[in-house]
Amino acid sequence: MKRVPGPTDHVVVVGAGLSGLACALHLLGAGRQVTLVERDAGPGGRAGRVRLGGYEIDTGPTVFTMPHLADEAFAAVGDSLYRRVELTALHPAYRACFADGSSLDVHTDGEAMEAAVRRFAGPGEAAGYRDLRRWLERLYRTQMRRFIDTNFDSPFHLLHPDLARLAALGGFGRLDNRIGRFIADDRLRRVFSFQALYAGVAPARALAAYAVIAYMDTVAGVWFPKGGLHAIPRAMADAAAEAGADLRWSAEVSTLERSTGRVRAVRLTSGERIPCDAVVLTCELPAAYELLGRRPRRPARLRHSPSAVVLHAGTDRTWPHLAHHTISFGTAWERTFEQLTRRGELMSDPSLLITRPTTHDSALAPPGRHLHYVLAPCPNTAVGPSAATWRDLGPRYRDRLVADLERRGLDGFADSVQEELLVTPLDWAGQGHAAGSPFSVSHTFAQTGPFRPRNLVRGVENVVLAGCGTTPGVGVPTVLISGRLAAARVTGGIGPRPARARPPLSPADESLVPAPVGADDPS
Repeated sequence: MKRVPGPTDHVVVVGAGLSGLACALHLLGAGRQVTLVERDAGPGGRAGRVRLGGYEIDTGPTVFTMPHLADEAFAAVGDSLYRRVELTALHPAYRACFADGSSLDVHTDGEAMEAAVRRFAGPGEAAGYRDLRRWLERLYRTQMRRFIDTNFDSPFHLLHPDLARLAALGGFGRLDNRIGRFIADDRLRRVFSFQALYAGVAPARALAAYAVIAYMDTVAGVWFPKGGLHAIPRAMADAAAEAGADLRWSAEVSTLERSTGRVRAVRLTSGERIPCDAVVLTCELPAAYELLGRRPRRPARLRHSPSAVVLHAGTDRTWPHLAHHTISFGTAWERTFEQLTRRGELMSDPSLLITRPTTHDSALAPPGRHLHYVLAPCPNTAVGPSAATWRDLGPRYRDRLVADLERRGLDGFADSVQEELLVTPLDWAGQGHAAGSPFSVSHTFAQTGPFRPRNLVRGVENVVLAGCGTTPGVGVPTVLISGRLAAARVTGGIGPRPARARPPLSPADESLVPAPVGADDPS
């Protein structure tokens, strides 16, 4: 593995999102002096926090999986995620509601889910689910160490016996077809393939290898941090400060001072100059490339994932059929992905993610009130309406979403709203997200693994990139890995990951915690 040459005693990490905080903790654990600079007034990045009329709103992701990856960052400095944040395993992980009026609670416990599938679709589909779960587990074990949790120096890094294992598992076929080998019910197939949207690719065109995301959601377990997902970066920042990091809030980088192929100092817009031995940039790729004054050459332009419209609604009532996370599927499926990724149209029959964080933490809303987060995928601004168009389109689309929610059983939703915050591609673009998408560069084959923008920068030997735009990619688990991989580029390796004590769990919850990568693989 290539690493930053020369001295690396003092590292400046730019950006206090999940990847930057993970990187900082791993660097601190490896004995580096760390200065972390963040343009916002506090930590979080995408996983930020807005206070609105007594409501505490997570501005970014709401689904938390693979908590051991976050705990590894705490463990690097002798700390523990579980000591700082109270986690609740969600049962069910999701509730899937379908256009025909049926619904399915998606459990991550194998026996509970098999029984639910049997009641929902019959014994044949239950047997198929059992086989699908085994396949997902094998896929995860094959991919994680060699293809996700790794620093690629070239495409030749792929040439490993695990590549043949992945091919034998059907990882290079199409996701939708592969899922269909196990289960025939169209509704069930959606439950195990909608995750491809996170990767920015339709299930009919996505590689079956991307089913590893479904493993994280439907096998490894979904958790809720008390205080919302923003509690994770807040706790990471506290741990970093206690471990000796110098945290600078409301500190925006203006330039990188370079000489003889190295960055020698980071300058802030305030005029302050911070000398350094290495820099980790976790800001958006366009911002990172602008600071570097160079953009790597690629044979084709980067393609970005679809964007999203998010309606945060504080309400004076809620609806009993909602779980903590509810996926409301429309009738359309293939057409929906075609509209989002190719035709640049708003979904005519939307599938929505509805999250109600007050299910498990009533303190996120005023007494007697509830908080709902409604996410509607939409085209990014490269293929769909421009960012400026959303200035007028946003309020109209909000009203369409509310009408859809009321048709789907959330009667009286419009009248129940006390406070609201609408986020559209206009807002994402204003935050610096390319193509107005918070989901960054899509995971087409040509933008995955060693073909994704690399975390080393050609021509500047002491700068490393981290975040969802570089390897391994989009999602809370992968950006946490990205921070550790960036730290490894600086230090030459983090060393063995210590086993961590976990919080007390019920027997049912115990099965939700994945084993550390490679725990059952002596290779």
